[in-house]
Amino acid sequence: MARKGPNSVLIIEARFYEDIADELARGAIAELDSHQVAYERLAVPGSLEIAPALSLALANGFVGRAGRHRGCIALGCVIRGQTTHYDIVARESSAGLHQLAVQHAVPIGFGILTCDSFEQAWERASVDGRNKGGDAARACLTLMRLEQHFSSASRR
Repeated sequence: MARKGPNSVLIIEARFYEDIADELARGAIAELDSHQVAYERLAVPGSLEIAPALSLALANGFVGRAGRHRGCIALGCVIRGQTTHYDIVARESSAGLHQLAVQHAVPIGFGILTCDSFEQAWERASVDGRNKGGDAARACLTLMRLEQHFSSASRR
């Protein structure tokens, strides 16, 4: 359902672990489809690039209350290695998205996995497992409903 509309969301997915990204997207898309919410997918190389991509989308009016998409779902995976790179990517990708959500009051469903192994990541990503892509979509939809509620209440 790659169409756009007032209730659509932008899915920004980090493609560093392609199998994991595909499964996270599958869970998110199934959830969006079940609520008849349109979406558009955008790929970035890794989880650290998700917040800058969303920042560009916000700055250009692509996402937000008056934008093409009302919310965003961030999907990615960071797997611990033998260096501190994992800690930096996990911390900064999370902090960047949180800062954008608060600063711009944009609904963001956070679906960036931080795992110790590929097996652990797959269990969390799998639609037959923990389905964290579906969870991220539900979080975004919940925040979109809250935004609508507060917007309607302020007009009364």
